Amino acid sequence: MKGSKPKVAEVIPMKGAMQRPVPDAPDFMTSEGREVWGRLAPVMMSKNRLEPHYEDLFAAYCEAVADFIRHTGDLAAVGSYYQAKTRNGIQEKKRAPWGQRQDAMATMQRIGALFGMSPVDEQRISNGAQGSFLDELEKALSGTNAAD
Repeated sequence: MKGSKPKVAEVIPMKGAMQRPVPDAPDFMTSEGREVWGRLAPVMMSKNRLEPHYEDLFAAYCEAVADFIRHTGDLAAVGSYYQAKTRNGIQEKKRAPWGQRQDAMATMQRIGALFGMSPVDEQRISNGAQGSFLDELEKALSGTNAAD
């Protein structure tokens, strides 16, 4: 015996069955930043970390990644240091892209932490709250195994 066909309004979609569309990169971004957006935005959407009100901040992260890539390429082409003759003799000095790459990396780390872009930040975000850390600390101090 077969039952009646389900009504569409009563069917509950499976978890993960409906993927939200990945938003387009904002118009103000550079072409390099848009490439980074295209690579990383789908991952952030699958983790539910790219809500509409976070898009500008995520765009800033993508631009920092693009800057990091660009300055790393510049350093590969011209080298990290140059020699300059000063009153103290010949010295090696860092090229401008070296400092710019450091700035881009600092921005990536700072903004990336908000989106869980490192293993530590990913773990922090996925645990949800500090309570789990405190539970683990209590278990470690009492000598019980965390896997128990």
